[in-house]
Amino acid sequence: MTTLVTVNTYVHSVTYVSDKMLKTLKDIIRSSGLSPEKMISEWDVLTQGIKKWLETQDLQHVHLEVYNPQTDKLIGRWDFEVFYGYSGDGSFWVDTDAIAYHIKKAGFWPSSCDYRIVVITKPGRPDVDGWSGAVLRSTDGFVRQSIGTTIEGSGLSTGVGYWRKA
Repeated sequence: MTTLVTVNTYVHSVTYVSDKMLKTLKDIIRSSGLSPEKMISEWDVLTQGIKKWLETQDLQHVHLEVYNPQTDKLIGRWDFEVFYGYSGDGSFWVDTDAIAYHIKKAGFWPSSCDYRIVVITKPGRPDVDGWSGAVLRSTDGFVRQSIGTTIEGSGLSTGVGYWRKA
């Protein structure tokens, strides 16, 4: 007699990846010289949207845009690209060392900067209260540094990169 047991870890993957992504964004903000208060005040809305769109597989990218509020020009940006693989080995991990290294490498932003979190979703995704349309600022004059996969949740993962002045 053969017995086959499978476990649906996708719900756990969604919770793990969304929590780690948001914590990583907060760490980037704080470690780069900015106050995380704005993000903390929006935490519930951010969590609801990111979790919902991971559940429906509509979330494609999460961006942290840092900009000069006087000129509205981009100062720097961090990108999280979402991969829906389901081919994971069941492991859950975050490469905090790689993230910390690249936060230091990217450097500090002036405390006068502001930031926002922008997501890219597939067309037709479900609406989530508190979210509205947005257009990303231009990355002209910047170069993208890729870090690679930094968050893994049993096949649901994120690749991370950041933009710095050329």
